[in-house]
Formats: sequence, C-alpha cells, structure tokens
Amino acid sequence: MAKFDKIAVFQKIAATGMVPVYYHANLETAKQVVKACYEGGVRVFEFTNRGDFAHEVFGELVKWADKECPELALGAGTVVDPATAALYIQLGACFIVGPLFNPDVAPVCNRRLVPYCPGCGTASEIGKAQELGADLTKVFPGDVYGPAFVKNVMAPMPWAKVMVTGGVAPTQQSLEAWFAAGAYCVGMGSQLFPKQVVAAGQWQDITNKCRECLDIIAQIKGR
Repeated sequence: MAKFDKIAVFQKIAATGMVPVYYHANLETAKQVVKACYEGGVRVFEFTNRGDFAHEVFGELVKWADKECPELALGAGTVVDPATAALYIQLGACFIVGPLFNPDVAPVCNRRLVPYCPGCGTASEIGKAQELGADLTKVFPGDVYGPAFVKNVMAPMPWAKVMVTGGVAPTQQSLEAWFAAGAYCVGMGSQLFPKQVVAAGQWQDITNKCRECLDIIAQIKGR
C-alpha cells in the first residue's frame, strides 16, 4: 500500500518541483543515491523499471526508505502495462510513471488512488490522459519537444499540469526555460547522477546538486 495518497504526492511535487529519476541493480547503491537526494531536499523520487528484478530492488528500497527517508514518496517509472503497474503498487509505489500513455494502466492506478503520470506527445494525448484521471502528464523526451511545445500546449489548456523529463539539465538556464514555458515540475536523471560520481561514492556531490537545483526552482517559482 502506498505510504502517501494522491493528494500528499502532489503536494510534495508542487513544493519541490523536481523528481529525480534513477535505476540501479544494486540495492545498496540505490539506497545511497536515494538518501543523498533526500538529504538535498528531494521528497519525490522515481525508481525506474529498467533492469531484471528491478521490482525486487524497489520492494526492498520502499521498506528501507520508510525508516530512513520518512517523508519521501517513492514511485515507479518506465511502467508501460497494467500488470507491471499493479506489481509496483502492491510493493508500495506512491505513484506510477510511464514513457508512453497506456489507457489500461489508468484504472489500475485510479482504483488504489495512486497517481498515474503517462508520457504524452500531443495535446490530444494529454487531454485523453486527463479524462482518464491523470492529473499530471509527462512530456518525454523533453529535448525532442522543447520548451516551445509546453508553452503552446499550456496556452489553450492552462489547467494542464506537465512534468518534463529528458533534456532537463540541472542549470539555471535549463530550469528557467522549462518553468517559464509552464512546466509544473521536471524529472532529471543522469545529469543528477553522473556515472563517475556514483562509481566513486561521492554522495555529497549528489546532495549538493539536488539542493542547488531545488534552490533555483524555488527562486524561479517565487518570482
């Protein structure tokens, strides 16, 4: 069962504006990355379903985070079908994210009041996802669509809440461009966790980078 309900998850996303996106097959490494992000102010974290037995790592991560990162809403990403969504929800996922929009995933999430954030690439896809209960939709890959896409979608659909993932850099320039376009939040992966930083166990670097990004986002939203 999800530790945080849909309202609580959205409150956390709204408060921070950033969702780290990460996968690692090694549980201990995943714990270190999650803890580093948490100490940097992150309160919503997406663990992606991108490797063999990823769900087993996720299940252990959820139980660990319940004690070590008590305010963290941990969700599952790269979910493309209802069976996988159900599996991760049973393991405690607080939200489900997909690179694509699968209408059959929505009822599974809605039944348990778990947010479903599908990847959408057109205004029609975003609209259909909203009809099926997706309060937050994902623009992916962001670097292909660009801030102009978000801006032009928001013009006729100002109620839309969009998370941009892919192509978001942890820099003032990149974050300003996306939030100015109307992004509700951003998802960031490899640029928050460079392979060499993880390999060297430089967890404080990750903490510092997360804190820096959250400070930039707070400044942008505060204007």
